[in-house]
Amino acid sequence: MIVVTAPTGQIGSKLVATLLQRSEPVRLVVRDPDKLPAEVRQQAEIVVGSHCDGDVLDRALDGADALFWLMPAAANASSPYEAYVTASIPGADAVVRHGVPRVVIVSALGRGSQIYAGHISASHAMEDLFRSTGAHVRSLALPAFMDNVLRQVATIRNGVVSGTLPADFTMPWIATKDIAALAAELLLDHAWTGQESVEVLGGEDLSYLDIAQILTEVLGVPIRYELGDRAAIRRFLVDRGVSEAMAQSMVDMDLAGERGINNGTARTAGNTTPTTFREFAEETIKPALAG
Repeated sequence: MIVVTAPTGQIGSKLVATLLQRSEPVRLVVRDPDKLPAEVRQQAEIVVGSHCDGDVLDRALDGADALFWLMPAAANASSPYEAYVTASIPGADAVVRHGVPRVVIVSALGRGSQIYAGHISASHAMEDLFRSTGAHVRSLALPAFMDNVLRQVATIRNGVVSGTLPADFTMPWIATKDIAALAAELLLDHAWTGQESVEVLGGEDLSYLDIAQILTEVLGVPIRYELGDRAAIRRFLVDRGVSEAMAQSMVDMDLAGERGINNGTARTAGNTTPTTFREFAEETIKPALAG
């Protein structure tokens, strides 16, 4: 039995579809089952509730062979460490109580970089929490998500893609479908042991100038890059209910990106995933703009 948390998100939804296609017994921890596709509700076992709740996790992890752990950061948390580490303590406790042998965690690149990075640093501390359980652990150390560019569909429609990094600053990007594929591979493999970070660099290294150029070519209209202001974005987040600490944590993560926290690993064939940004734009951004 494979237990999946956050099964309605960008990664979890794709992971669940893959596991079910492989006829694997799957148990999902979900607050609102109605957000799951009907075919998923029919095929998977559902445990209703939050994966921050110890009672929910006791039901979910009973008899589990593997756990996929993804912690969405609560926007109103008092710190990123509350959002990632404190919120994950019930999960780690349940892993110990139920003797779950394998845990696959979504985390980030830059472990050991000695760069404070807000959300990223807290995700590394979350890794340590699960390592302390004694379970076999694989932590997916990931770069920026291509899928986040989809949040800018409205401005892309107006010819602008924005960010807070220098226009020519290059870093790795990954598609969430490739993350889900890698997670599925690990969850379906019962042979691996030990505790390791799996550093993944996605399909390619890109700057925002590269992204704007690719969007221009794919969409057939000019797209330019516009540099945003971190202070303004921080104010925007707070005005919309994000706590001061979590808004600052996002800024800290962005600053760490500019300091190269995602660029410390050499790219190899082994840590490069299949999807390029051009493919992603063709498959997702172009249809979104047409819809």
